[in-house]
Amino acid sequence: MSTPQTVAHRGLQRFRAPAPPPPERCELCGTELVGRHRHLVDTTNRALACACIPCALLFQRPGAGGGQFRTVPDRCLTDPAHRLDDAAWDRLQIPVGVAFFLRNAALDRLVALYPSPAGATESELDPARWQTLLDASDLAGLLEPDVEALLLRRTEDRIECYLVPVDIAYELVGRMRLLWRGFDGGAEAREALTEFFRDVAGRARAPREEDRRP
Repeated sequence: MSTPQTVAHRGLQRFRAPAPPPPERCELCGTELVGRHRHLVDTTNRALACACIPCALLFQRPGAGGGQFRTVPDRCLTDPAHRLDDAAWDRLQIPVGVAFFLRNAALDRLVALYPSPAGATESELDPARWQTLLDASDLAGLLEPDVEALLLRRTEDRIECYLVPVDIAYELVGRMRLLWRGFDGGAEAREALTEFFRDVAGRARAPREEDRRP
């Protein structure tokens, strides 16, 4: 039998604020992460790991930690002079207007992916078919394996081409998966896509000599 005090206690529980989520922590050293942070690529498990600044700096060194972790760089490059056209895009046979390429070092080959309601979907097209498209942009030759992606977007009047950190490419995939509605994604997903590429364009710069590997 409930007492008045028990009923009152249950009533108060309904008005309590939900418990805050646990703070994000560096997945290597456990340090609490505050604000925007860096990411590492776990090349063994093919996954992204959150990292504090010291750990991110540590794994920028080639071969650090046996090479399992690599710091995702923060450069974002654009190639307004690319030679991509609709014919080159059609050879991709990708059902949406966005795709990204990354070089998988373990497989020693390029992988093409695109966002979908199920997440990042890998293209099953023969990689040899991509080469003409990749030759149309100088950015393809600047890609750092595992940690950077060549990001393409086809619009009604042009094709946008960027080299971005790989975590940005997967951020786009996650955003599209969350917002996707219906067959074509829906108005909210399209608006988010436009905003995403507006942000990327604002960050991007032309390649400089130091961007080119020796």
